[in-house]
Amino acid sequence: MEQTSVQKLAQVLRVMVITAFACNLAALPAAPSMVYWYANQWELNYRLGIGNSILNLWLHGVSRVWKNSSYTFMLALFLVACGICTALILWQGKRVLDTILNGKPFSLDNAANLRRAAVCCFLISGMALIRLAWGLASYRDIGPLLSYNALFVPIFLMAGLLCMVMSALFRQAAELKAENDLTI
Repeated sequence: MEQTSVQKLAQVLRVMVITAFACNLAALPAAPSMVYWYANQWELNYRLGIGNSILNLWLHGVSRVWKNSSYTFMLALFLVACGICTALILWQGKRVLDTILNGKPFSLDNAANLRRAAVCCFLISGMALIRLAWGLASYRDIGPLLSYNALFVPIFLMAGLLCMVMSALFRQAAELKAENDLTI
C-alpha cells in the first residue's frame, strides 16, 4: 500500500524528532559541567590546563557544580530538569508520529501521549517561573525579567494548553471512530 502525503511527512518528522531526541540525550549529561565551566572558566583553564581530557573536565564540573554557588546549582538543576522534560516531550511526539505511520492516528494512545507532553510543558513553565522568582528575589533587580526564563513561562504554558486541546480532540475523534466502527 502506498503512503499518503501525511504519512510521508510524518516519516520525515519522525526522523527529525529522533535526531533531536538523540542530541538531547547526548547533551543532557554535559549540562552541569558546562554550567560549572562557564561560571569558573578562568580557574579551570589555569588549574586543569588546556590539554586535559574532556572526561576530566566533565567529572570536575559534575562533582563541583552542585556545591559551587546557588547560581550554578539553580541553573544546572533547571537545565537538567528541562532537558528531561524535553526528552519526554520528544518521545511522546515520536509515539504520536508512529501511530500516524501505522495508519491509526485517531486512537486513545495519542490522547494520552499528548496529555503527557502537556504535563511536561507545564512542568517546564513552572520551573521557569520558580527560577524567575528566585532570580528576582536573589538579585533584587528586574534583570531576570529580561532573560529566557521570562519567555519560557508563557511559551511553555501555551504549548501545554495546546497539547491539552489536541489531546481532547484526539480522544473525542477516537471515541467517534470507535462508535462509527460499531455501526454498519
